[in-house]
Amino acid sequence: MIDNFDTKTLLPVRSSQGLDSLKHQEKKDLVLVNLGPSHPATHGTLRAFLALDGETIAAAVTEIGYLHRGFEKDCEAHTFQQCIPYTDRLNYVSAMINNVGFCKAVERMLDVQVPERAIAIRVLACELNRIIDHLVCAGANLVDIGALTNFWYTFNVREKVYNILEKLCGARLTSSYTRIGGLSRDLYPEFDIEVKAVLKEIQKSVKEVKTLISTNRIFLDRTKGICIISKERAISYGWTGPTLRATGVEYDLRKSDPYYNYQNYQFDIPVGSVGDVYDRIILRFYEIEESIHIIEQVLSKLPKGPVMTDDKRVALPPKQQTYGNIEGLMNHFKIIMHGICPAPGELYDFTEAANGELGFYIVADGNKNPYRVKCRPPCFMNFAAYGEMIEGAMVADAVANLGSINIIAGELDR
Repeated sequence: MIDNFDTKTLLPVRSSQGLDSLKHQEKKDLVLVNLGPSHPATHGTLRAFLALDGETIAAAVTEIGYLHRGFEKDCEAHTFQQCIPYTDRLNYVSAMINNVGFCKAVERMLDVQVPERAIAIRVLACELNRIIDHLVCAGANLVDIGALTNFWYTFNVREKVYNILEKLCGARLTSSYTRIGGLSRDLYPEFDIEVKAVLKEIQKSVKEVKTLISTNRIFLDRTKGICIISKERAISYGWTGPTLRATGVEYDLRKSDPYYNYQNYQFDIPVGSVGDVYDRIILRFYEIEESIHIIEQVLSKLPKGPVMTDDKRVALPPKQQTYGNIEGLMNHFKIIMHGICPAPGELYDFTEAANGELGFYIVADGNKNPYRVKCRPPCFMNFAAYGEMIEGAMVADAVANLGSINIIAGELDR
């Protein structure tokens, strides 16, 4: 157990961190402490066990904690359609992206064609969720290092996005908006007007925050050159998303492996140059602006038509058909009682979530429940590098760094 580690065991020599002097560190008096689990230092399910030489972190051992979500096993005990609410609980800050990712994987297994309007609305939902995820990350990260004012600029507009999402699907945080084959419902009439209005407010808020921090000496001292990770180390850990792009790697699945017509939208991939806390925070603000640009393009050419496929393997018939003719009743009975049953096989599919590559590896055996489900969450890879990143840094730097890699605990203990 970690509590039984002695000082020598706890102190690996990591020359990449400039800590060659640690080979003699066991001779010094080090203080062993827990960083968390508590806010605002760490999330409730994260633990970092530190060996401190004064305020400097000589070594760190991390644990992901025990949330006991059991997402993967819960999916194996439920039907494919019933898995969708469980995906909300992975990265609950951008839940709709999880919905889309899982449904996209199952649809590929079934070779189901999703209507074009449903695809466009999924892109809208994903980009809105990417924006609010980045607002939470940047706003909370700035609070962690003492910049409270910025928090209100990010969270006030985030709440307005949640008002839109609530009108769209009936829920704020955990939405379960998608269905295998489409969506649970279409857009409401004022959706485009309200989205365009809130996008303007988001742009204004982002501009205000960037103005507040761009020349703030305390912010710059707390973030620039802090907890740097090279692009080579980031890749070796399996990093994707904003944290990888902050190191200078121009990699985004929406560009490298485009899906849902992303290849038809004009947007840039912001990248950093150093890979420090500063780059990881600022890059998310630029990504918000690119997501706004994508949403504007989707709204300008939103296709007409249904938002749910008519494929009888996955789509429930309209109520009038269920009640009015035997074919509709039988179709309804088959889906409800026998479920959606992909042919035996296995598949891995992915999306560009707010924190990077979100993938689902699904094994089907011909029954209504998945035989196996494995989730590839971006936060897991990010936290794997956390211990190495904070060694040699100060305790306060560890808190700033944790916010910058944006760990969502629901993705860790699955």
